[in-house]
Amino acid sequence: MGSLILRTVVRVPQVEFGLIGPLWVGVGGRSVPVDSTRHRVLLAALLLSAGRPVPLSRLVDAVWGTAPPTKPRRTLQVYVARLRNLLERAEPGFAAHIVTSAEGYLIDVKEEQVDVLRFRRRLAEADRAAKVPDPDKEAASLVEALAEWRGEPLSDVPSELLQQEVVPRLHAQRLKALERRIDIDLGRGRHPALVAELTTLTAEHPLRERLWVQLMTALDGSGRRADALAAYETARRHLADELGTGPGEELQRLHVAVLAGRQPPPTEDAVGLSPVPRQLPPDVRGFTGRGSQIAQLDALLREGRTGSGAVVISAIAGTAGVGKTTLAVHWARRVADAFPDGQLWVNLRGYHPGQAMTPGRALTGFLRVLGVPGEQIPLDLDEQTALYRSLLDGRRVLVVLDNARSPDQVRPLLPGAPGCFVVVTSRNQLSGLVAAENAQSLVLDLLPVDEARRLLAHRLGADRIAAEPSATDEIINRCARLPLALTIVAAHAAARPTFPLATLAAQLRDETTRLDVLASDGPATDARAVFSWSYRTLSPEAARLFRLLGHCLGPDISTAAAASLASSSIPRTRSQMAELCDAHLITEHSPDRYALHDLLRTYANELAHIHDDVVARRTALHRLLDHYLHTGYAAARTLNPHRQPITIAPAQPGVRPESAADYEQALAWYTAELSVLLAVVEQAAAAGFDSHVWQLAWATTDFLYRRGYWHDWLATQHAALEAAERQADQSAQAMAHLFLGMAYAQMGRYADADPHLQTALGLYQRLDDPVGEAQTRINLGAHLSRQDRYPEALHHCRQALEIFAATGNRLGQAQTLNAIGWYHAQLGDHDAALSHCQRALALQQELGDGNSEASTWDSLGYVHHRLGNHQEAVGCYQRAIDLYERLGIRYYQAVALIHLGDAHQTAGDLDRTRTVWQQALGILEELDHPEADRVRVKLQTVAATTGGSTP
Repeated sequence: MGSLILRTVVRVPQVEFGLIGPLWVGVGGRSVPVDSTRHRVLLAALLLSAGRPVPLSRLVDAVWGTAPPTKPRRTLQVYVARLRNLLERAEPGFAAHIVTSAEGYLIDVKEEQVDVLRFRRRLAEADRAAKVPDPDKEAASLVEALAEWRGEPLSDVPSELLQQEVVPRLHAQRLKALERRIDIDLGRGRHPALVAELTTLTAEHPLRERLWVQLMTALDGSGRRADALAAYETARRHLADELGTGPGEELQRLHVAVLAGRQPPPTEDAVGLSPVPRQLPPDVRGFTGRGSQIAQLDALLREGRTGSGAVVISAIAGTAGVGKTTLAVHWARRVADAFPDGQLWVNLRGYHPGQAMTPGRALTGFLRVLGVPGEQIPLDLDEQTALYRSLLDGRRVLVVLDNARSPDQVRPLLPGAPGCFVVVTSRNQLSGLVAAENAQSLVLDLLPVDEARRLLAHRLGADRIAAEPSATDEIINRCARLPLALTIVAAHAAARPTFPLATLAAQLRDETTRLDVLASDGPATDARAVFSWSYRTLSPEAARLFRLLGHCLGPDISTAAAASLASSSIPRTRSQMAELCDAHLITEHSPDRYALHDLLRTYANELAHIHDDVVARRTALHRLLDHYLHTGYAAARTLNPHRQPITIAPAQPGVRPESAADYEQALAWYTAELSVLLAVVEQAAAAGFDSHVWQLAWATTDFLYRRGYWHDWLATQHAALEAAERQADQSAQAMAHLFLGMAYAQMGRYADADPHLQTALGLYQRLDDPVGEAQTRINLGAHLSRQDRYPEALHHCRQALEIFAATGNRLGQAQTLNAIGWYHAQLGDHDAALSHCQRALALQQELGDGNSEASTWDSLGYVHHRLGNHQEAVGCYQRAIDLYERLGIRYYQAVALIHLGDAHQTAGDLDRTRTVWQQALGILEELDHPEADRVRVKLQTVAATTGGSTP
């Protein structure tokens, strides 16, 4: 039942609000100043949701961010009262329009009073006109929407939450509206009048290919064919320099059409979703019940196929343990064939004891599985959402968003076009999602008695249930008809086939009187009694391990990590984990990897606070962090044995780090543990283990770099920097700044990269750390070279070479010589390039640095390729490939194969080109690397030239 909102009937004041620009409050055209920054944030947060309650928690986050006052509710009440007084003075009677509700506060104003709401309404009108279609009405609505812009939205509203969530979305909507209006004008033949506007827009948004398409169309339509072709070259250069990619198919096809002096052919999908995502977890064996809910979901699916064409969203709500995820997965598996383009699944961890998953992290995971290379995933949430929706446009994909906390966590993950079906599970009813996105609510209540009885009969046998009907009914009642609790009881009873159910019921009845500390007002009260009863049957060692598992905030844990957590042996820990699985307190979702239900994790943590003192709990957490740090450190050294090491403290007694025998094992460990490691970095920061934070971030760097997981690299290094600053450790700060600069540079975010690299350089100089300074200069050179600033890049690398020579660091000298040779090659000085690369090669061979040697062979191949020395280029590339293969560095082996194919293509040998690129594709597919799609596109280009087929 929704909350009751009391609205006072007063005259509607002539008050207007502006958010698209500096915050503006006007009464009859007179400006009303809002001097307090927090009053501006509060008013803006209310206006952005005008007519709808804004929860207190969101208002607190908007106003104070991560540093709320001690008593946020009381302080917020004071600010609301002051805001009411300010608006009342400006327009008597208006204070009554800031209404208190059970959820929070709302501002009761009409749509025409707020520019953002008018902007959104005009866009909706344009959408309706486009469906008719009515281009005149669509264009008029778009023009009116764009006229609302006075400048940068919320420019004087200092709220990190609003700046991150609202402002980018408004910019994206404005840009899309501009593109739509320009498309209409182009369709009306207004090409010459659009050239100046589009020239400005492409300068402001040089990576937005749609604007370049429109500019080329306008230029070509104005008779300026040469300028249109020049615009294509400019766009191509921007994309290559900033993203390391070529133009998309639409831009390429237009370029070909302009060259041929004809209209471009219709755009076709060049590359589909590859591979088709199949992310659904396994179905529950022997699923029973929930027939009416499955029928409702089936009906929604049928309506989605025959209805209005909107995305169908089902929001499954219910208490913890009621079986929301089980139902969602079972139904999704049942109808998976109806979604040939794939199924996406993510646990949003909305009620996880650690930090809930952000929409950005969820989108990053979705985009990766949809085949987007890591370096091409935008940083901005709205850009991620736009890319995600573009990839799903026109496809039939099932999206399951499990364990959501709020509508805001879900909205960016919703597809934007018909054909897709979304299932959301949450402990909340997500009424905001129902109201705004037309989601269909499905409240999952406790199991009906007959379905609960069938569940027990399926697990214990119908005869056993029929023999003791009264005991069965009592067990069902004591478990509150909660599926998770019933499953645990059934597992207990199944393990004791001669145990009378009446005795089990009596034990369960007694437990409810002894667990007041775990009691709650909700239906989980009796379920917690079941958890306690199950827990008390464990051996002391397994019970202790279960309590300790409450420390683990990652999605799962391996046997080895659990052994370190418990300071136990691997065989003993594996036996205890099996005992916990038998009791249904944890699940082994894959061999030697275990997960806890959120409610059970919470229960385990509460038990730990009851039975284990603070020293024991913190010592266990220390062991767990040491396990991941020491295992990760050794794995990082295996991935890159020539990397400058750091010093870490000895592991706590009882820690048993894992060891990787070779590169492949190290890579496999990181692949399995990545999500855990990211959570562990957050956990270490929250618990005050600052040394672990930056050292774990150091340990993950090589893996994240090689996989192209730039967003995760940024997140870990930002945490590392904050931890190093808390410790006042300037050396660790310098390292974090260096890695942040490298990550931003890899993403083409040069304005973000530069200050971090410059800060790292200054810190290393103050610390008198020549190796750190030289390494920073090498990376400054790489950063500058990506911007075609090769003379400056050379300057830094020459200084790095002097430092390495002065300190006798021959490995550093070899790496720097290769970089200098590369920059000379880019400047066209091929003699100098050959000389430096050959010197680098000799040193690397002497030092046995096979990784760097392979890189130099690749550079030499490039130089010979540019000189037209085809055979020499092929030989160098092949040496690089052979070295990478022998070292097991699969990704860079694929990169060198791509370069070799480029050389064969230049020489006109398309058969060898195809063969080599197919080898590269095989490696990238084996590694599940997103760059595989680029190779597929290259192969399609060859196939189009030769008339052959593509993989």
